[in-house]
Amino acid sequence: MIVTESFYPTVNGVTNSVARVAECLQEDGHEVLIVAPGPGDPCFEDIPVVRVASKELRWYPSFPVSVALRKVSKALRDFDPDVVHLASPIALGASGALAARRLDIPSVAVYQTDVARFAARYGYAWASQTIWRWIKWVHNQTTLTLVPSTAAAKDLAALGITGLRLWGRGVDLDLFHPDKRSETLRRVWAPGGELVVGYVGRLAAEKEVHLLNHLAGFEGIRVVVVGDGPEEAMLRHSLPDAHFTGFLSGEPLASAYASFDVFVHTGRAETFGQTVQEALASGVPAIVPAAGGPRDLVRHWHNGWHWGPDDPGEIRTVVDRILMSREHLPAIGRRARRSVANRSWTGLTDEIVDHYLESITMQSRERTV
Repeated sequence: MIVTESFYPTVNGVTNSVARVAECLQEDGHEVLIVAPGPGDPCFEDIPVVRVASKELRWYPSFPVSVALRKVSKALRDFDPDVVHLASPIALGASGALAARRLDIPSVAVYQTDVARFAARYGYAWASQTIWRWIKWVHNQTTLTLVPSTAAAKDLAALGITGLRLWGRGVDLDLFHPDKRSETLRRVWAPGGELVVGYVGRLAAEKEVHLLNHLAGFEGIRVVVVGDGPEEAMLRHSLPDAHFTGFLSGEPLASAYASFDVFVHTGRAETFGQTVQEALASGVPAIVPAAGGPRDLVRHWHNGWHWGPDDPGEIRTVVDRILMSREHLPAIGRRARRSVANRSWTGLTDEIVDHYLESITMQSRERTV
């Protein structure tokens, strides 16, 4: 049973990860039930979805939360799963963790959203310590916690969370592919042969998209912004020469990625960095902060570049160096693709099943002690 903090129709990293894992589990013959905030469809790809009433966070309205211990417990008893998968648990996931513990069912939490740092970005820094204590309590109710990066593992270990294992994210290697490069798009974006520097993601405070302003007025480049959100008006004002595509998905998104020359990631509080991985799969080198999850995905001057998280102005410095050595981009792009070639969702789902089995074994041992 997968208990997730977010699911369709809300689209974000948590939703996408749950959807891909659920699809792969079903394809492998596993029986899956999803418990998610509502409202929404009662099925996903023939997988039943139990909907729980939810409310939007005032400071992060695109991430509705639910707390429904009684309904989660009933779903757990009725479905009687071998293991409970808790996707980015904070509210509904806390109910799932507690219900699984009470019913003596192993649970695997997937740490994905740095809620404490997100709260700080929205002006609620005073609540960070309380949120961290809550996160610690929730995760220590579970059998295992899967972390997406070494940085996240270090953060959670320092917090006192036990049972940590490393588990990344998969990427659709067929959808995100260098062959999706569009010369038509490039003629629209960069008619003078400019270096196309692309960003993909939600245009919101927690993504620190304002750091793209370091590329304003930069001759020889064209900034392309893919996504929407509350910071869009600010970005349009500060980057008047940038091209804004709005929200894209599927093939249009894949074509946009592959048509960049380089990808830039601004968020310094990312636990993983799925858009970075999608860019790399598209054969596009990435410029990322030397912090959080993206640091694991990118090796400096191998498949991309790092910028110092304490000096965002380095974003502009890195782009300037790329412009001066543009002839190296094709080789770095090929290395970018190879760096994620083994990270299909099928392979990542096989890995998480191994963690499920480990949690079952651990729970069984606890019963015999």
